[in-house]
Amino acid sequence: MLLFLLVFAVCLSILVGTVAMLMLSRTPRYRTEPEHLLTLFDKTLDKRVSVAEWHTLVDYPIRHDAYLESIRRRAQHVMEEHGRPWQVAQGGCLLSRAGRDELEALRDHLRARLALREPELKA
Repeated sequence: MLLFLLVFAVCLSILVGTVAMLMLSRTPRYRTEPEHLLTLFDKTLDKRVSVAEWHTLVDYPIRHDAYLESIRRRAQHVMEEHGRPWQVAQGGCLLSRAGRDELEALRDHLRARLALREPELKA
């Protein structure tokens, strides 16, 4: 009977500890930052991005920054218009030439905006 109570107490404490840990922990959040998009755009233009990596960043909505959300939507539109995901498996580029040109302009625009914000952030 003593062994039963000991096993019961240990199991109960493990169960209560697990439930308490799950109740007190927060849901992890992922925040897309401008550097993440710039890295993705650079990798896409250099033909080093996978389709999964593209969709992981571009298909996830950005709720904390309206400007980044507009950049993400434009990148999503570029993929819809000029995307060639079947060529990535053959060593090709994810986007057609016109799509790469649009993405390059989008990347330069985002980079210029970040350059303007840097002195503001340092002050």
